[in-house]
Amino acid sequence: MSSLDTTEMATQPTAAAGTHSCVIAPHLKDDLATSAIGKYGRMFPDLPCNECDEALFALLARAGAPMDLVDAPATDETPAQTAEALIPAGYPVFGQFIAHNITADRSMIQHHANLGELRNFRTPSLNLESLYSAGPSGSPYLYDANDSDKFLLGVNDAGNPYDLPRNAQGVALLGDPRDDVHLLISQLHMVFLTFHNAIVDHLRAEGVPASAIFSEAQRLTRWHYQWIVVHEFLPLLVGQEVLAAALANRAYYHFDAQPFIPIEFSDAAYRTGHSQIRTRYHINDAVEGPVFPDLAGGRPVPQRNVIDWRNFFELDAARPPQQSKRIEPKLAHALIELPAFVVGAVAAPEYASLAYRDLQRARSLDMPSGEAVARIMGIEPLSVAEVGLDALGWNGDTPLWYYVLREAEIRFDGARMGPVGGRIVAEVLLGLLDGDPTSYRTVQPDWQPTLPAGQPGTFTIADLLRFAGAAGAR
Repeated sequence: MSSLDTTEMATQPTAAAGTHSCVIAPHLKDDLATSAIGKYGRMFPDLPCNECDEALFALLARAGAPMDLVDAPATDETPAQTAEALIPAGYPVFGQFIAHNITADRSMIQHHANLGELRNFRTPSLNLESLYSAGPSGSPYLYDANDSDKFLLGVNDAGNPYDLPRNAQGVALLGDPRDDVHLLISQLHMVFLTFHNAIVDHLRAEGVPASAIFSEAQRLTRWHYQWIVVHEFLPLLVGQEVLAAALANRAYYHFDAQPFIPIEFSDAAYRTGHSQIRTRYHINDAVEGPVFPDLAGGRPVPQRNVIDWRNFFELDAARPPQQSKRIEPKLAHALIELPAFVVGAVAAPEYASLAYRDLQRARSLDMPSGEAVARIMGIEPLSVAEVGLDALGWNGDTPLWYYVLREAEIRFDGARMGPVGGRIVAEVLLGLLDGDPTSYRTVQPDWQPTLPAGQPGTFTIADLLRFAGAAGAR
């Protein structure tokens, strides 16, 4: 998933590296393809798993290895061979926010893990469960005791409500602790709190009955968020062509009564966001730094560190936002040598690498290869030369996560996802909406946003930030 939270990525170390072979028991295939709510499953249950030498992961992903982007000059954050622009730097953070909304797996993954034993502690639905938790009655600590229709906001050192609410030890009070893992996601979660609160004020001004205020504000918050996912986030990430194909025919992601989270999505394709994290971020006119350790969360956010969202989204034509890093099989060094306060004690240096953990987790879950998924989709796979692992002595099929990153780089110079990765992401996010009886696509498919926006009939993250009062310097 696009999360930087490492508890979702932990795997048990093995005593020695070696060739990994796997067999998916026939009696498990149907169970894994149609898991019940709260479970993980497989999007392609009939594909064999990728047999890949574990030693390759260390050669690829430890500090100083090819996936380690130690220093990113300007060219590493600007596509060189395509007219497509990179997306603003805020969208991968929004992608992480989505990930925390739909998945929370705290399992320690063993080799050949049985997916039936993995538990998703989130409802696989774009319902903002990570924001609302159990609501004012079930999670009263998240809400304002003087106005329970609204979220409680934190007050920073300047007396401004620009932080998450926190207890006396600085621990954030929120529906998902991962939304305080770093400053960027912490501040975005806070924006959604203020967005809901602004909708409450808007509804009261329109004369909506007091008894209906919270439920209507929650519905509008959810539906405008879902609209952004479908009409802004997905087109930027996967491209209009792939999105249109997925909207016309959800050919690969199927479920019976309840949606489930496919591992091909959560542990491969959607982890594209890890590659989009910049080496450094300009937070505002005074503060910049890498996501770790400089912008680590878990502590109060002073006024000095309040994000100027004009640096992350297109809010001011005279002030273009910084771009995300391009999608490629390289991660910012801050993610290759994660600090101890993020990952704890590690068995070997490579276990501090998020890239290594991503590769290991996919291997433990018996993931199919990128080439196998491409073939079943009728897409010509990347060649051995295009994948580029032959330089390390590997000529077999490619781990799906690495393949998706390389596909984006080869096909679109990292400006957006390629056809394999993009189709997986688009189908799953659309499927989660289609399987949710409360989503706008289910309840009212022709619904259009109703809150004020720059363009009638639509709604963007920029509109959300403006409505929440977070569009300029603060």
